[in-house]
Amino acid sequence: MNATRESWVNTTHDWSGSVDADHLSHIRRNPGEFAPDGPWHLLLEVLAYSADEASSSAGGRCVVVLHADGSVSARDDGRGTDTRVDEHSRSVKKPVMATKDLRFFDFPQAEVLPDSRPRRGMSVVAALSEWLIHTNRRLNGAWTQRYEHGVPVSDLEPVEVDGTTGTLVHFKPDESLGPVTLPKGGCLARLATAWPHLEVQVDDRRLWAVAKARG
Repeated sequence: MNATRESWVNTTHDWSGSVDADHLSHIRRNPGEFAPDGPWHLLLEVLAYSADEASSSAGGRCVVVLHADGSVSARDDGRGTDTRVDEHSRSVKKPVMATKDLRFFDFPQAEVLPDSRPRRGMSVVAALSEWLIHTNRRLNGAWTQRYEHGVPVSDLEPVEVDGTTGTLVHFKPDESLGPVTLPKGGCLARLATAWPHLEVQVDDRRLWAVAKARG
């Protein structure tokens, strides 16, 4: 018999709800506060979770891809987002995208990211993205779900298990935030200093698209 959802202990997010519409609207109304450096800050919010996973194990790796369409993806090799089976035999993913991170959102002094801005959580990324696809692989299964401006527009859909674990977050930042740009002057070195257990690799496919167009 699976445990009831109400009995699950809240650590980083509140399991009792899947979407906090007021929370998402608050973020969308204040992009300058929650994404002060535009898409780069959103990427750091994603990488912070990969860094959490890496620091809890013997280390980890995350591959960041800057896509030609202006979207960004980050794939890590962690344990994957916590996904459980409730008393009705339904798979339930921890609501990291559409509800606030209880550790950070109301406590901006708790942790800062490598850009020296407060960490607020993945809901900032989801709310300030035109779309976001979260693919999650764990030892007990694999699932994917699509969000638009933070609101899920698909169910939690199972995908084929391939023997790996980890999380893939693919998102298209809202156009109002501007293009995705990497800060100049050793930005990856700063990541290594802030998150020594996480190896970050960046694959800029926008360069390929430009070369092909000129080609």
